[in-house]
Amino acid sequence: MTPTAPVPAADEILARAESAIARMGEVRAAVGRVVFGQTEVVDRALVTLLSGGHGLLVGVPGLAKTRLVETLGVVLGLAARRIQFTPDLMPSDILGSEVLDQAADGSRSFRFVEGPIFTPLLMADEINRASPRTQSALLQAMQEAHVTIAGRRHDLPRPFHVLATQNPLEQEGTYPLPEAQLDRFLMQIDVDWPDLATERRILLETTGADEARPTPVLTGAELIDLQRLVRLMPVGESVVEAILALVRSARPPEGEASAGDPASAVAWGPGPRAGQALMLGVRARALLEGRLAPDVGDVIALAEPILQHRMALTFAARAEGASVRRLIARLAARLG
Repeated sequence: MTPTAPVPAADEILARAESAIARMGEVRAAVGRVVFGQTEVVDRALVTLLSGGHGLLVGVPGLAKTRLVETLGVVLGLAARRIQFTPDLMPSDILGSEVLDQAADGSRSFRFVEGPIFTPLLMADEINRASPRTQSALLQAMQEAHVTIAGRRHDLPRPFHVLATQNPLEQEGTYPLPEAQLDRFLMQIDVDWPDLATERRILLETTGADEARPTPVLTGAELIDLQRLVRLMPVGESVVEAILALVRSARPPEGEASAGDPASAVAWGPGPRAGQALMLGVRARALLEGRLAPDVGDVIALAEPILQHRMALTFAARAEGASVRRLIARLAARLG
């Protein structure tokens, strides 16, 4: 059994957290010089990576989702690869495959050729344009950080993150992601249209002779240290109780639901992985906001991006015009 590393003293954790707060300020500034506006989107993406998770960026084409992922790769010091998902993409195009080599003496042996998934930051562009079979090729990698090809395990680099972009399902030529894969994404990050001031800045600063380029701030090793620090940050009992209350209230009622109970509209709800995502996410958000411990406000702020892709409403609720977002807002309001 591998011995566990000793837990640092409180003073050491405090010093590391204060240093991390300053470093994340530099990261935010570096991203903001390239990606205009979208502050909430950037922060949620950074919370996802600080938590050691994967993110799903959802929005119509043209909202700089690809630019954001490329910028994060440079700023965080992560070598990145991009896969453009298409209906004819095969699992081996992502994972890699074994090829048969023949030596000079005539002997033959199989050699594994790595696919583009073997990279610290994988951009899965328009992931919902690939078939469900190809989408599922990412499942093991996202959960266990390794893939199995022909019965052999191949470990992925550390850190390993998937930032996938997705067009809304009402767009033509898309396939809904299966529930099991959606649950592997720590957060769904919705990307909306820019406001007027931001769109004006985009017009002026991206169509001239000079365009801002991202610059490195962190390295992959530093990101791993920050992810370890997030797991060491203290979480108060009130925050733990708020997470449990939120996640459990978002599930279908076990017995007969009382009148007006929001859970009666839920067909299926979040499992324990959602609570784990919230426990990590609130710590990372507190660090990003310059605080040394999370509070219930962090739980409320992350309720929608962490729960919305892990829930579905009943047919009756949808027929009445209910939405997952409004339901989560009602549940989160109970915490406040």
